[in-house]
Amino acid sequence: MPAPAGPRYAARMSDAARPPEAETDTPRTITLLLVDDHPVVRKGTRELLEGEADLHVIGEAGSGEEAVVKARALQPDVILMDVSMPGMNGIEATKAIKAERPGVGVLVLTSYDDDAYVFALLEAGAAGYLLKNASEDDLLGAVRAVAAGESALHPSVARKVLERFSTHTTPTPPEDDLSPRELEVLRVAATGRTNKEIARDLDISPRTVQVHLANIFSKLGVGSRTEAVLHGIKRGWIDPRTL
Repeated sequence: MPAPAGPRYAARMSDAARPPEAETDTPRTITLLLVDDHPVVRKGTRELLEGEADLHVIGEAGSGEEAVVKARALQPDVILMDVSMPGMNGIEATKAIKAERPGVGVLVLTSYDDDAYVFALLEAGAAGYLLKNASEDDLLGAVRAVAAGESALHPSVARKVLERFSTHTTPTPPEDDLSPRELEVLRVAATGRTNKEIARDLDISPRTVQVHLANIFSKLGVGSRTEAVLHGIKRGWIDPRTL
């Protein structure tokens, strides 16, 4: 998938091909729920994912309503979510699922890159947004990135996000939510750096970075860096022009 030119932040946020297990000692199995109203698409996606030793598809859903039920019953690590489906669409399903399980990673896999869909899904809590013309490597990398709580946005989508949310800020004091060190970690994480890179920049251990990110996610009620960074941008804690 060709990557359009754009700001450094867009390129880094979309750098999903970097496997997060490189930052941990023991790779874990990532469980997935596939949500798409086309059985052929689900079959092809399942075959691709299950060809990887660390990925395991534990369920499929053909509608938003079914996705909510199966997400509750199966509790997957990552949900691959389509947008346009009969009945409850992907936006509504994502919102309902995230309301019950804020920590689950939702990766949107769709043919639509319309602004309305992008912003609505990210507002609903999606951690990543990938177009269906993405390469196999991009999809696999995005799944692993979302499972690790990282961002997985197509470059064109990342640019739209920066432009949109940087002009819709509601400044609030960050100390009401995050400690100074947590805010520092969030701002460095917003540049797309890995945990090891953040640790090196701030002269702390990667484990300490993981703890700070977990605390940030918990305090903000989010499950991924995408959500945390958007939260910070909208509240004026992060200036996209510096990324």
